Amino acid sequence: MRGVVFDGEQTRVVDDLEVRDPGPGEVLVGIRAAGLCHSDLSVVDGTIPFPVPVVLGHEGAGVVEAVGAGVQHVAPGDHVALSTLANCGACAECDRGRPTMCRKAIGMPGRPFRRGGAELFNFASNSAFAERTVVRAVQAVKIPEDIPLTSAALLGCGVLTGVGAVLNRAGVDRGEAVVVIGAGGIGLNVLQGARIAGASVIVAVDANPAKEALARQFGATHFIDASAVPDGVKAVKEILPTGADHVFECVGSTRLIRQAIDLLDRHGQAVLLGVPPAGAEASFLVSSLYLDKSILGCRYGSSRPQRDIALYARMYREGRLLLDELVSETYPVEDFAKAADDAHHGRVARGVLTFA
Repeated sequence: MRGVVFDGEQTRVVDDLEVRDPGPGEVLVGIRAAGLCHSDLSVVDGTIPFPVPVVLGHEGAGVVEAVGAGVQHVAPGDHVALSTLANCGACAECDRGRPTMCRKAIGMPGRPFRRGGAELFNFASNSAFAERTVVRAVQAVKIPEDIPLTSAALLGCGVLTGVGAVLNRAGVDRGEAVVVIGAGGIGLNVLQGARIAGASVIVAVDANPAKEALARQFGATHFIDASAVPDGVKAVKEILPTGADHVFECVGSTRLIRQAIDLLDRHGQAVLLGVPPAGAEASFLVSSLYLDKSILGCRYGSSRPQRDIALYARMYREGRLLLDELVSETYPVEDFAKAADDAHHGRVARGVLTFA
């Protein structure tokens, strides 16, 4: 079968992958569509260290082909969106409703794939850039069959992370002011999360002016072209003189993390979603935090995927959540290189790989 493999030096599309059958508590999914997220590219460029060889992809949707013993919530033929969260469901964090903090879900990649006799790792417990993948049952969330799988694929990462950061982690309330730094796939979902939450002022900041129309479509009330202003903080303060209640950094730049903190109003929260290089350090004025300001990390939108994916699917069907509009272009998996280049240069909100 076909898949996208990174061997530590180069990425290639192969056609001789094999995947094992599902074991107890596992699901075999035939992938139909998978979004290309910057996290996949970050494995390739070394920003996210990961063992190799690895089958990439972590934002996918498809059809259940087989289930292992004990799996009851999905069955062959069901349409599912996949999460990356292979949480155990039994530890103290899972019991508290915080599956993103499950220690058994972090840093324990499996090797369900084989190629030429060698075992390959799965990325983010998922590997959606393969025609078939095996995931833990908790990662497969049943969705209505009338949701296009090219759109449903984005539920499992971009939507969970962006919308979840707003609703779950930051708790944005009606009438509040929000700034979103970076209007890529995650940033757009933060924007629509802020819109859904009822924020009154939503400022999008991006260095690509071509993103303004899409940012406004997703909820931005203002757009700042960071490439055209000498001081981004000053430009935002012209709109929000006392600062923002919430600032979301969606790029992964330590310089922009500092800006996010500088933009906070009293009681404000800076939420970090972008992923800088491993070991990167950010600086800020300690005194700037003493007016009850906070810096919040956020893993995977602080999500509970079985609950949240179902919720977002319902919101999509009600016309409240945008999914189709996120998909800028679809690519057959053989065109992975073009999809990656488009994503790297910011030509797409989300490119989606398809398996015909």
